[in-house]
Amino acid sequence: MTAPTSTPPPAPGGRKRRRTPSKAQTWSIPQLEEWGLTPTQQRLLVVFGSIAGVLVAALVLTLAISAIGNDFEPERATASVIGTEPRPDVYRGWPSSKVFAPIAESKADPKPLTAKDLFPKTLSEGRTTLRLAGSPRLESACAAAVWGQELTDLLAQGGCTQVARGLYTSADNRYVAQYTLFNLRDTASSDTLVNTLTTLHRGGWVRPVQAPRAAFPADGHTEASGHAMGHYAGLVWIGRADGAEPGARDDFVSLSLAVRATEKAIFRRIVAVSPAPAPSK
Repeated sequence: MTAPTSTPPPAPGGRKRRRTPSKAQTWSIPQLEEWGLTPTQQRLLVVFGSIAGVLVAALVLTLAISAIGNDFEPERATASVIGTEPRPDVYRGWPSSKVFAPIAESKADPKPLTAKDLFPKTLSEGRTTLRLAGSPRLESACAAAVWGQELTDLLAQGGCTQVARGLYTSADNRYVAQYTLFNLRDTASSDTLVNTLTTLHRGGWVRPVQAPRAAFPADGHTEASGHAMGHYAGLVWIGRADGAEPGARDDFVSLSLAVRATEKAIFRRIVAVSPAPAPSK
């Protein structure tokens, strides 16, 4: 890059001043010079910086377009492929904590799940009371309880041996809530499942339990969360029975906590497999 030169002013008397060769001006940026960079290095840095700026701007634009697409078009495309299978509009996953270390692997907790232990007839949290709708489902074929090939494959890779589902409705029939529990190989498998569903839930989810007077509206707004607990993965799925989005009067936090009361069965298993404390002397 060559610094521009200026035309010399005319000499007194109107005669053109003869242009004499002069030294090229030194191309330098004070800050870069303080860093010890030569003029050549400074030029290269400026050029590469300009290119990098263009690339960054292009990347930001691409991500923005992708984000818009992820919020709208991909979900519609998925819906056209899978039909009217209901799935949550909002999902968040939570990895397993140290509390569940005693049941980190299924071989440490070999006793099979039972629907009776998991799903009591009523659940409550604060003012929210839920009642069991229909009969809970307990299956050894995990693929039968979900839709979506990627989710089916993920459960197979995680060594899923059981899946339990229970559907609840609120006492006033305003809300519907389902809890699903997968019995997997280990904590790594359950963590992978709940984390992958952060995006995978758009194209694969659990099937709702069929009950006479309770159902998730196919096009309604629902929310969900995933909770890894040792080698188990629990999915909470909640929504209004009319499919409307929650308003100021809708306490989805209490609704979620109420249906998670089914997890008491998991804590009982932690106690069962933990070594008994030594007797005090």
